[in-house]
Amino acid sequence: MEHNKRKFVRFYSNLEKNDGNKKKGIEFPLPVFKMGTKLESESKVDSSQEQKNKRILNPESERILRWNRVFLFSCLTALFVDPLFFYLPSVIHHNRSSCMTTDFNLGIVVTVFRTFADVFYLLHMILKFRIAYVSPTSRVFGKGELVTDPKKIAERYLKSDFCVDLIASLPLPQIMIWFIMPAIRSSHADHTNNTLVLIVLLQYIPRFYLIFPLSSHIIKTTGVVTKTAWAGAAYNLVLYMLASHILGAAWYLLSVERHAMCWKFTCRREFSPMKCHLDYLDCGTLNDVDRRIWEVNTTVFSQCSPDEDFVFNYGIFADAITKNVISSRFLQKYFYCLWWGLQNLSSYGQSLETSIFIGETLFAILIAIMGLVLFAHLIGNMQTYLQSITVRLEEWRVKRRDTEEWMKHRQLPQDLQERVRRFVQYKWLATRGVDEESILQGLPTDLRRDIQRHLCLDLVRRVPFFAQMDGQLLDAICERLASSLCTQRTYIVREGDPVTEMLFIIRGMLESSTTDGGRLGFFNSITLRPGDFCGEELLAWALLPKSSISLPSSTRTVRAITEVEAFALRAEDLKFVANQFRRLHSKKLQHTFRFYSYHWRTWAACFIQAAWRRFKRRIIAKSLSLQESFSLTPEKPVAEEAEQEEEGHSTPRSSYSQAKQNLGVTILASRFAANTRRGAQKLKDVNLSKLRKPDEPDFSEEPDD
Repeated sequence: MEHNKRKFVRFYSNLEKNDGNKKKGIEFPLPVFKMGTKLESESKVDSSQEQKNKRILNPESERILRWNRVFLFSCLTALFVDPLFFYLPSVIHHNRSSCMTTDFNLGIVVTVFRTFADVFYLLHMILKFRIAYVSPTSRVFGKGELVTDPKKIAERYLKSDFCVDLIASLPLPQIMIWFIMPAIRSSHADHTNNTLVLIVLLQYIPRFYLIFPLSSHIIKTTGVVTKTAWAGAAYNLVLYMLASHILGAAWYLLSVERHAMCWKFTCRREFSPMKCHLDYLDCGTLNDVDRRIWEVNTTVFSQCSPDEDFVFNYGIFADAITKNVISSRFLQKYFYCLWWGLQNLSSYGQSLETSIFIGETLFAILIAIMGLVLFAHLIGNMQTYLQSITVRLEEWRVKRRDTEEWMKHRQLPQDLQERVRRFVQYKWLATRGVDEESILQGLPTDLRRDIQRHLCLDLVRRVPFFAQMDGQLLDAICERLASSLCTQRTYIVREGDPVTEMLFIIRGMLESSTTDGGRLGFFNSITLRPGDFCGEELLAWALLPKSSISLPSSTRTVRAITEVEAFALRAEDLKFVANQFRRLHSKKLQHTFRFYSYHWRTWAACFIQAAWRRFKRRIIAKSLSLQESFSLTPEKPVAEEAEQEEEGHSTPRSSYSQAKQNLGVTILASRFAANTRRGAQKLKDVNLSKLRKPDEPDFSEEPDD
């Protein structure tokens, strides 16, 4: 059965049509292949290609971004380590003479750190063979297409940056210090290490060059080199300090070079009392007998003193000789050289007094140019980063100042000015000057919906009216909610004004009052707290199948008692959400709306109060009716008593007048009862109009097509 379910296609050759039965002739059947499958060789090739592509890394991935930041830090460390080779030559004072030597202990320590930095360069070279690149021909639209073919990636890298990376990663200083210099130590007297300096400079240029494309790639990927403003300011400060470190190390090396040049110049001119040999300037010959005799009688060291300007002018390097910087311990001479570089780089070399030596003058010119460029670029960037921390605060200060000037110019009353100040201050405390709506509008719809759901869902669920809705409707509501801030004693809406939005309170309290359209003797006031809402007239308007363009009028005046934070649903957004409500067909939602609507609560309270008053009027009318029916009962005993008292004294005429008087009292009582009933009836008829019943939100009616 499983074999029959599969689809097969058979290819034939030499097909012929048969006109009689329209059947095709078959002569040579070809192989049978399954539909949707590939040949075994093709599948193996594809699988191997997929495995190779999996090893290729995306240049914009988070992993590569983290590596680029680590490699950038290692590059800065390497740029810091390399100038330390300039501190290897030093001067040692021995008795009355001096000599030059090389600090091999410092060289070993520096080469160890240099080796660790070289490992990062090597790893970066290996990683570049696995990093894809964007095809230049695909950049017409969008980000472009990544090239993941390992051969093309390797070919492109070998043609572009491979030579620069290779030169930067070669361990040439290590070879020079560990192998070459110890081998020629005994026969070489020139300890200025010109070869080592040239090697370091040869590798320093490509290493310095690698920082620019690396930082440029990080900026293209993330927009900034560092994630925070403080880190950006620190990064630019480190670059400035690195330049000062390089400048100080170069100044130290040139100082030793100038001092050695003076010794050589004077040594070549000294022939008596004993000829000076250049080997005597090396500390390796301190135990030589001829050198000991020479150092007693020589004038080389006294003539090369910075005080003897007529023999040799040290220029800007005089401080290194007079203050014994070239013969101090490493930390002492390092920090002094760092200070010298930072001082002259910051002052553009204005305090330098150079000699007429061309190399010294060019070095001073280089200091001035570097100071100007670095101070303008790095310190300018540092200032920009630091200002970005307080840019919002500065904008708020400028806006507050403009507001104060505008209020004074318009001569606003003091109470209005105070209200404006409170609102500006409260808005700053709540938002810190960030326009949240503009940020959200620049994001994709799906991402904006998820952010709004994260920010608003828990707060929206606090509103009991929304707690009855499903997730889809809550998402629609959260997507269209906008934050609203109100200061104390601010009127949100007044009775009779159009209702433009529906507010859902998150924090604070509102006072909602009504006079039922200005009716005399009627006033109702309630307090809205977190979880309550106002502006429900807008919901009833939005739920109408054919709602008018004009917005409904507010039946209540809403005023902020305290500072209020709320979410607002505007009329057009509420219209869309209301269309979703109509699909619920839920009586429970309708009853929930009635229960939590203070408009309905007010109407219900007035309805109950009116019913109670009608009940009281009926009780009063019934009581008056009973009094009318029994109005003659109290008068009868009085009349009989009067007749008995005057029975023997009254005349027939007085009996007639007494009966007439009793009849008049009865008529007056009847009229009084009738007037009382008519007054009660008139009071009922001329009663003021009842409070209008709120509009019933229709949650089930579908709009007419």
